[in-house]
Amino acid sequence: MVSHDAVDFGEFVLRRHAAGELVVQPRMGFGDPQRMRAGLLATRHADATTVGTLTLDSFTRVGDLESAARALREGIGLNGYPIVTYDAQTTGRVLHGVLDAEFPVQVRHGSARPQHIFRALAGAGLSATEGGPVSYCLPYGRTPLDESVRNWSECCELLLQVRGSGVEPHIETFGGCMLGQLCPPGELVAISVLEALFFYRHGLRSISVSYAQQTHAGQDEEAVASLRALCAELLPEARWHVVVYAYMGLYPTTPGGSLDLLARAAELAVTGGAARLIVKTVAESHRIPTIAENVQALEHAARSARARWTVRADAPAGSPRAGTDSQVHHEARALVEAVLNCHADIGRALVIAFKRGLLDVPYCLHPDNAGRARSHIGPDGRLGWAELGALPLTGVVEHRRAPSITSSGLMQALSYVQGKFDAAALERDRRPELGPAAQPIVKGELA
Repeated sequence: MVSHDAVDFGEFVLRRHAAGELVVQPRMGFGDPQRMRAGLLATRHADATTVGTLTLDSFTRVGDLESAARALREGIGLNGYPIVTYDAQTTGRVLHGVLDAEFPVQVRHGSARPQHIFRALAGAGLSATEGGPVSYCLPYGRTPLDESVRNWSECCELLLQVRGSGVEPHIETFGGCMLGQLCPPGELVAISVLEALFFYRHGLRSISVSYAQQTHAGQDEEAVASLRALCAELLPEARWHVVVYAYMGLYPTTPGGSLDLLARAAELAVTGGAARLIVKTVAESHRIPTIAENVQALEHAARSARARWTVRADAPAGSPRAGTDSQVHHEARALVEAVLNCHADIGRALVIAFKRGLLDVPYCLHPDNAGRARSHIGPDGRLGWAELGALPLTGVVEHRRAPSITSSGLMQALSYVQGKFDAAALERDRRPELGPAAQPIVKGELA
């Protein structure tokens, strides 16, 4: 194992949050070690409170290590860092002088069979990662859910071994980002909480719970408040924090629209009491962003967060109990309770719940997803349920009747946020009196 000074990811984020700072993080990953190191250094030196990211390539995510190795031999570019294919010493050189107690690094991947990734990250001296048995199974392939649950149970045991190096391992649920869009917030909250409980019952005590920005700011605030309330109740001995993701669906194509949407995500994180934000860049709609564009996004989010902190006069977010009186929370609690009533073992409970349709992600094509629930965007922009299927929300959801969604209607829903923010940016550019234009796209790379 490569040795680094003990780096506690969760403790760093909580400490910074207590000091009134939002930690911002890119989703950055490059196949070349020198470029990956350059990206980490640029992230560390950004004018923001940051943590680093090693986002892995698609071959490593699916366990196709032969293709990853061939790509490296033949000089074929990868869309992420192949941490399993490189030896621990190579990753150690990437991290040397970068990773320390003031700059933790997290491994992000997307695998339903991630044992090889957990072994590699621990061997490289890393202790923070993310994912989950549901959120890294249903959207990404056809791995059976019960197999994913077994795999992630093994991975919890692997991650717990990191404690032997003197640091508390950290894991983040991806459950609040299911498919990135068109899943009503109540179910996103429920899946994030259930995955956190899965990790908690497997012995992990440093946990973050995710939520992806959706279509309505007020509804998003309800969701983050609900997350905090449920975690305060169900994770009594854990050190946990909330992480917000900038919108995961079709991103605005204009620089102004992109930066405005990111600013709204930063404001959501601050007002909701989240401690960390995963950013997106002005390049998201058409290509992989450069290092410079990632830094621009980090700094823009940090400025937006500081402005929101100033507006709040550093007033802390409300107590977790404040999140219990909303439609989002009522739906989330009903879903969580229904799943926990399925079986005492949380992994078995998740499998049974999907089999019965008690959890059902709209428009998800995985064989273990019932596919009977449907969502829609209401006239006010809120995400709601059009069809419940077998979801245990009868009597909880009001006015759920909505016209059946067509293929064209689905495309309109998928592009709702993109169109809204692009239109506002273009109108602002046409009428300067509406406000200053967004910053232009940053060109070039940072060495």
